Amino acid sequence: MKLKNVFQRKESKYLLTQQQFTAFLEELQTYMTLDQYGLHTIRSLYYDTTDYRFIRHSMDKPKYKEKFRIRCYGTPESDSLVFLEIKKKVKGIVYKRRLPITFPEYQIWEKTGQLPEALKHTQIGQEITWLFLKHPDLTPKVLISYDRLSFFCEADEDFRITFDQNIRYQAEDTRVAAARGELVAPELGVLMEVKAIGAYPLWFVELLSNYQIQKGSFSKYAQTYQRHLFKEELFYVV
Repeated sequence: MKLKNVFQRKESKYLLTQQQFTAFLEELQTYMTLDQYGLHTIRSLYYDTTDYRFIRHSMDKPKYKEKFRIRCYGTPESDSLVFLEIKKKVKGIVYKRRLPITFPEYQIWEKTGQLPEALKHTQIGQEITWLFLKHPDLTPKVLISYDRLSFFCEADEDFRITFDQNIRYQAEDTRVAAARGELVAPELGVLMEVKAIGAYPLWFVELLSNYQIQKGSFSKYAQTYQRHLFKEELFYVV
C-alpha cells in the first residue's frame, strides 16, 4: 500500500461492546480487507502548551481546532519510521499532514528542533517549524497507545474502518518509546472509527442498523486529559 502523508476526510466514532465487535467484525470482513499490518500497536505522543491550550480549545468544540503529535507503529527502533503530524479539523472535515522521518532523525529533532536538511524546506516541514515558532512552549504531554485493526475497501480506497482496543496513557515518561501505562477508560470495549469522504456504502449502513450501532463520542486525548491529566494539573496547582 502506498504511504500517504496528506489526508482529507470525515471521521466518525462508534463505541462497541466486545460482544458487538466479535459478530460485527466477522460480517464486516465479507466486504472489507484487513491491511497488511494486521493487529498492530500505535503510539501517539501528544504535544501541548504549558496550560494545555490545544486540548482545552478542542473540548469547546470550535469550528476550527488543531493538534500536534508524534506517531509510530510499535516500539520504535533504529530502522523505524516516525511521523510528525499536524491534525486539523475545520467544520467537521479532518485534515492531516504528516512528515515521515527515521527514528534517529526524530531523536535529533526532539533535542534540537532541527529537521533533516532534505525536509526542513518542504511544505509540511515549514508548517511544523512555524507551529513551534507560534507556540514556543509546545512540549510532549502524554503518550497514548492502543492496539488497532485497520480495514480498507478495495472498491473505495477512501473508505476505511479502524478498531482500537486497550487504549492506554503514559504521562510520567513522555518518550515515544516509553512503557504503555494504564488504561484510559477501563469500561470501554472497542472504539470504531469510520474514515470517509462521501456517503457510507449502503451495505455498511445496513450493518450498523442490524447491530444497532450508533455514533458515539470518544477523543483519546480529551478523555485522557479529563480523566487523568486534569486531576494531576489541579494537584500541582494546589
